[in-house]
Amino acid sequence: MALICATVTAATTADLRRQRDAVANADLIELRLDTVSDPDAAGALAGRRAPVIVTCRSAAEGGHFKGSEEERKRILLEALALGADYVDVEMQTGFDDVIRQRSGRGVIVSLHDFDGIPADLPSRISAMRATGAQVVKIAVTPKRLADCNTLLAIHGQHGKPGELVVLGLGPFGSTTRILPGRFGSAWTYAGALQEIGQLSVNALVNAYNFRSIDASTEIYGIVGGSVAHSVSPAMHNAAFRALQFNGAYVPLPAVDAADFVEFGKAFKISGASVTMPHKVTLFDQLDEVYSVARRIGAINTVRVENGRWIGGNTDAAGFLEPLRERVPVRGLQASILGAGGAARAVAVGLASAGCSVRIHARDDAKAKHVAMQTGSEVGPWPPKPGSWDLLVNCTPIGMFPRADETPIDREQLTGRYVYDIVYNPTQTRLMREAAEMGCQTIGGLEMLVAQAQEQFHWWTGLRAAAALMREAALKRLAEFSRNENHVV
Repeated sequence: MALICATVTAATTADLRRQRDAVANADLIELRLDTVSDPDAAGALAGRRAPVIVTCRSAAEGGHFKGSEEERKRILLEALALGADYVDVEMQTGFDDVIRQRSGRGVIVSLHDFDGIPADLPSRISAMRATGAQVVKIAVTPKRLADCNTLLAIHGQHGKPGELVVLGLGPFGSTTRILPGRFGSAWTYAGALQEIGQLSVNALVNAYNFRSIDASTEIYGIVGGSVAHSVSPAMHNAAFRALQFNGAYVPLPAVDAADFVEFGKAFKISGASVTMPHKVTLFDQLDEVYSVARRIGAINTVRVENGRWIGGNTDAAGFLEPLRERVPVRGLQASILGAGGAARAVAVGLASAGCSVRIHARDDAKAKHVAMQTGSEVGPWPPKPGSWDLLVNCTPIGMFPRADETPIDREQLTGRYVYDIVYNPTQTRLMREAAEMGCQTIGGLEMLVAQAQEQFHWWTGLRAAAALMREAALKRLAEFSRNENHVV
């Protein structure tokens, strides 16, 4: 199984040593001496308790070292002499003498491309192997998800056990970090370098079940335009872990539906959740689409069965489940705010449960279109007070980071039930004001969990506990809120 190498950076060598000793759950530690103001191999290695890679990367290779090449070479040779397990040298630096002095042992020869994937990558890898270095490291930048298929092929053509590390930099390379074994990598890199796509050691081990992933693990994921901050991986991986199902759920950002399918077929995924903007465009890429998804006009789940790609939609069922637990649904007068894909799913679900449904949107043409698709009526914006029993917010108004907004004034909250499908924050302004006006409220996290439960069951035949998924989602949301740079 692949190892985890934690990358450590710091302002000084003393701080680098402190950061090194604070690392937990990693098998290797990469000491980035190019990030410190006083690079000192002896100081960085003193008292180490784990295997280390010493890296002193030049600015040309995306590093920070400002000294001469001779000085950089001296630092690396000193690190080897002091017992570093590996040093990393770039292919084009001409440090062949470092490799020769060690007969390749403990030397990683690396290639970095921050702009794309070189067209001549196979020949470059062959040249890197010819240097005699113990490990060949490839770090390139896929521009779309399916570019990772090129990296998948490297393992079969050039890989030897323990002698290859393949990384896709940036968001489209996340699978290479979470599933290094599928790419033939001896280890993956983790740390705080988010600009190149690194995940923390904690995220790999706890959110992605890294230690239990093997060659037989079934791969699932969330497909969308930007999915790095979705809570879905936390929910599904927690369920896999609790039910001892050998599965892994990963982020799959894709530029379009065709990009996802091309990657998914090469990677042999077992299923996926689908979010914007691919819920509609995926229709033409599948072998079969279930009727509920056709009626909603969107796909939020894909299952691969005997090589056939099948699309479904669990949003309507996921929306209804928390509502039915609290409310006698049949006969309710329901008003839906918004006219997007979520509104279509909610309208279909409510109509199937015997509700009278009105669509309310600032864009009357969009409201009429959704009403026609779902067999609903069109109502005014905003809904008239006293005209509804159930109000459902299917707009993004009130979502983090604009949590101080609300789609409707509190004075108009005159019905019995208010359901806000926004899940971050878990308690929106709309929900708070509705409760103050005497309404019973339901939050979007409950819908998110319920639709995820339906997906999980469709994929595996197993039932994941709602409390388990909810706890995993809340924990992940709390992690995001601690970092103001994260937007869910």
